[in-house]
Amino acid sequence: MIEHPTRDAGFGVYVHWPFCASKCPYCDFNSHVRHQPVDQERFLAAFRQEIAHNAARIPGRTVTSIFFGGGTPSLMKPETVGAILDAIGGAWAIDPGAEVTLEANPTSVEADRFRGYRAAGINRVSLGVQALNDPDLRRLGRMHSVEEALAAVKIAASIFERYSFDLIYARPNQTPEEWRAELKQAIGHAVEHLSLYQLTIEPGTWFQRLYDAGKITIPDEETGRALYDVTQEVCEAHGLPAYEISNHARPGAESRHNLVYWRYGEYAGIGPGAHGRLVTGNARLATSTEKHPETWLAQVEREGHGIVEEEVLTSEAEGDEFLLMGLRLKEGIDPRRYTAFTGRELNARKVRHLVEDGLIRTEGNRLAVTREGFPVLNAVIAELAA
Repeated sequence: MIEHPTRDAGFGVYVHWPFCASKCPYCDFNSHVRHQPVDQERFLAAFRQEIAHNAARIPGRTVTSIFFGGGTPSLMKPETVGAILDAIGGAWAIDPGAEVTLEANPTSVEADRFRGYRAAGINRVSLGVQALNDPDLRRLGRMHSVEEALAAVKIAASIFERYSFDLIYARPNQTPEEWRAELKQAIGHAVEHLSLYQLTIEPGTWFQRLYDAGKITIPDEETGRALYDVTQEVCEAHGLPAYEISNHARPGAESRHNLVYWRYGEYAGIGPGAHGRLVTGNARLATSTEKHPETWLAQVEREGHGIVEEEVLTSEAEGDEFLLMGLRLKEGIDPRRYTAFTGRELNARKVRHLVEDGLIRTEGNRLAVTREGFPVLNAVIAELAA
């Protein structure tokens, strides 16, 4: 393995399936609706080509995690998933304990495919539940009901070794007490891991149009903070403390793939709109692929890959990304790794002031953001990186 300051953080492969049955009004991800069946065989051939292209650039890696994201990967045939996993296994060694996750929407049709995904090699699913009341599910543009969602969770629990699901909070008109009750209900089904995201109005989404027109509102800053505090309180009380700003797990059940990102490991991005961080020689490359699915497909068929942007990161940029990712984690960072990237230490005066303000803490060789600091995380990182 090439030497770099986060060489022990693992090597992940992210596979992006860009298609959805419908576009959710809050979503700004690279997802696309197609009214004709997608040619999965043709896309599979392109995935294989892009995997081979990446493996030729960074041979000899051992894959510690694989993540199928989207879009809606549970619209893929299990055979397609299995063939992509075979291609990854042919390109690199796979750690025997590798985590292999697939994002799924909890509709009854997709839940029926779970056994096929397990046979294909998936050992963890992440379900996009998003809410546990039907009116809010409709407002969020979700195609499932609460009943279908909980049925899918039950099926996932019976088939997969590990599973998680997502919820969105700070929804229009949501109160802290309503969220407290919903979160307790969710924890009753979650077992080991929950991803809990505060709703934000993203540029270019349908929600932004409605928000700008005054047709929807989201909780104000004070209520948003109260909802965040309820999240921390309830999850901690039920044994799922936050290990990252939006992710909660029982100890040992953290998402290993996402830890590769947050610990600033190396990962290959495969598929339309996927991002990667590849370490070659003494450089870390930031890569991104063509977002439009059919344009990506044509480029891969023509050139063997869909990469449209590639940047050699400077040591300063690496240090900034290391802070941006690592300080999202409750465990924080080892500042010596920041020094290894940048050649300089963090500003001791700024660190001292942030500690005095109760926004960060230092323990031994680690520096971490406090619970009070997480709501202003971006400001903390900006201060440290300046």
